[in-house]
Amino acid sequence: MGSGIAQATAQCGIPTRLFDLNTEALKRAEDAIRNNLASLVSKQKLSSEEAEATLQHLQFTAAVNDCHADLIIEAIVEKQEAKVALFQQLCVVNDNSTIFASNTSSLSISQLQQELIHPERVAGLHFFNPAAIMKLVEVVKGVHTADSVIHELTLFCSRLNKTAVVCKDAPGFIVNRVARPYYIEALRLAEEGLADYTTIDAVMEACGFKMGPFRLMDLIGNDINYAVSCSVYDQLGQPDRLKPSYLQEEKVKSGKLGRKTGEGYYPYK
Repeated sequence: MGSGIAQATAQCGIPTRLFDLNTEALKRAEDAIRNNLASLVSKQKLSSEEAEATLQHLQFTAAVNDCHADLIIEAIVEKQEAKVALFQQLCVVNDNSTIFASNTSSLSISQLQQELIHPERVAGLHFFNPAAIMKLVEVVKGVHTADSVIHELTLFCSRLNKTAVVCKDAPGFIVNRVARPYYIEALRLAEEGLADYTTIDAVMEACGFKMGPFRLMDLIGNDINYAVSCSVYDQLGQPDRLKPSYLQEEKVKSGKLGRKTGEGYYPYK
């Protein structure tokens, strides 16, 4: 998600730094962006000059002290402690006007704010995968988020040619709250042996969904999708209808996360 968001901002002419402590992850991100841009050029959706300009707007760094900006978008592991620790580091190297946004899929923005020195400048900015292509962005207002910050983030999304939807902080926000039954009921059908992955996906795609639930979970990553299901389930008081699937839990434990690992519900090469 981080590389996709970075590509989206750089394509719109915004100077962008992509930060990761892992230099190998940075190299993979750069390679992915270059491949994505080359694909867009080959499909004549982007000129070679525009692709080169995008790369010129990108910097890659493994040094946290380089991460000073007007807007910082966090897209790390879906764990509150890790996100808080990173934001606390970033607060030290930025001034009092910097906006801090989390790309979290389901963690509470209001709870993140409680542990940061400028909670009014913290909000959610939830992109969807692939971030460089998908138009929707959820702009999430925590209990302390200033109205001016929401306004600035909405304008930022417009600059990216994205559709911004403002929502209050709540479990799963809008999209992931609505989408839980799509994934969980599909998993229930598979668990009960009523239909296989391919059949369920084919039926849903025939109904008009662009991707069936299993293909979509493989694209998102089973680790991320399962973490969101657990988060929404816990935050809403663990209702039976939203109980996470043991089938997906097994996929996560076995490292079959989807496209990014080469196997999920389907094999990938």
